[in-house]
Amino acid sequence: MELFRNIRLNIGRSILSKRLASLKRTLNYSSFSIVKTIGIVWDATKTEDYTILSRFSQKMHERDIEVELFAYFPVKTIPDKFTAVKNLTILKRDNLNFFYMPVSNDAEIFINKVFDVLIDINFNQLFQLNCITSLSKSAFKVGLSDTKAPGSPFDLILGMNPTVDLNEYLVQVLLYLEMIKNGKPLTAK
Repeated sequence: MELFRNIRLNIGRSILSKRLASLKRTLNYSSFSIVKTIGIVWDATKTEDYTILSRFSQKMHERDIEVELFAYFPVKTIPDKFTAVKNLTILKRDNLNFFYMPVSNDAEIFINKVFDVLIDINFNQLFQLNCITSLSKSAFKVGLSDTKAPGSPFDLILGMNPTVDLNEYLVQVLLYLEMIKNGKPLTAK
């Protein structure tokens, strides 16, 4: 069974690589002071992390920054406390194709939205969330380094332990984003 799953994942990775080869995205970041939108890709395996994300969202809201969460729940039934959250989009197992790639309209909408900053909170390196982050058209992507992955979708890579506390991770992300003060936007194609 594990062999069959690995074959499906490898085919999914190949499909993702082909999509990424034709993807055009513009890197654009100059200062955190002009950020208006943040997208967060979240592995919701640890549902208790939502409290930290909620506080982070509130803190950003106080700075007039809109935050949208895109979460993957590996279970069939979504906990009730998440069903009515307006800034949370949920990806479930039945929103994945045979090769574990997201196929929902919500996933496409999130991918195509150009957030000023995309923060990846996918510490377990779930393939379905890697797809969302990699395909995202966001202007600037932040995430943890992954020495196993060939190539990274991130523009800012933090070299932290994947078992890092989520609150500490978000503090570090903000610290580094606020350090970057460039007179003109960082740009690349």
